[in-house]
Amino acid sequence: MNTFTLNDGTKVPQIGFGTYQVTGDDGSAAIKAAVEAGYRFFDTASLYETERVLGRTLKESGIPREDFIIETKLWIDEMTDPRAALERSLRRLGTDYVNIYMIHWPRATGKADEPWKEQDLETYGIMERLVEEGKVRRLGLSNFLPHHLKNILENCRIKPVADQLELHPGYSQEAAVAYCQANDVLPIAWSPFGRGDQNSTTANTILMDLAARYGKTAHQINLRFLLQKGILPIPKASSPEHIRANLDVFDFNLSEDEIPMLSCMPQTTWLGEHPDYCIPQKASNPDNI
Repeated sequence: MNTFTLNDGTKVPQIGFGTYQVTGDDGSAAIKAAVEAGYRFFDTASLYETERVLGRTLKESGIPREDFIIETKLWIDEMTDPRAALERSLRRLGTDYVNIYMIHWPRATGKADEPWKEQDLETYGIMERLVEEGKVRRLGLSNFLPHHLKNILENCRIKPVADQLELHPGYSQEAAVAYCQANDVLPIAWSPFGRGDQNSTTANTILMDLAARYGKTAHQINLRFLLQKGILPIPKASSPEHIRANLDVFDFNLSEDEIPMLSCMPQTTWLGEHPDYCIPQKASNPDNI
């Protein structure tokens, strides 16, 4: 698989596998199919309650741990004690280190007087010590917009390698992506296919027209768009057919006109959660199974 190079020189596959809601026996089957298809980059989080099934399935694959990149995240109610949060994640994953450890969300309340800058820096500082102790290989962020990321970049000792954002045609967050790339932070796309009913939108007609032109699916057009913009997508899928199809995007290129056309699509299928104003309320479950 083609690779992106992180700012510490590490090469990572250009497509990862997302595990949000990939739980139970069905989740294990999907992860197994992903491994068999060639995925080696897996994203999870304490919030998702998928760390156990991911760790168990990767171990059962018989492939050496060092061949996998495991990325996990601590939730907002774990930010006061990242060390304990990491220990829980390591226990659930069945490993003694994670490749990338992220702060999942930059603000805990969204209130105007929230001292989020201080909170983020305190959490990140502890995470830096976890890197120095060998329990974490590198650090990242999730849902950090430029002003959140700037706070970290101006004060950190260990530069984050990636920032995970909702990115897809119809919500391409051009300013956030440009800021990441200008600062050598790899943008990673969660929900690369968007959310909601795409079939009812005019924007979906654009994707379907391109899919017909290239003999691909609309999902494959989404992924190709992100890759050509230097963004690493982490799609999720349940069927082996779709899991394999999400890797079948390296045999064509969108044109120089088609990339900006998709970048300028009207906002559509946005999840609706903004890091400054809409704080998800679901708490992490430290004892999730």
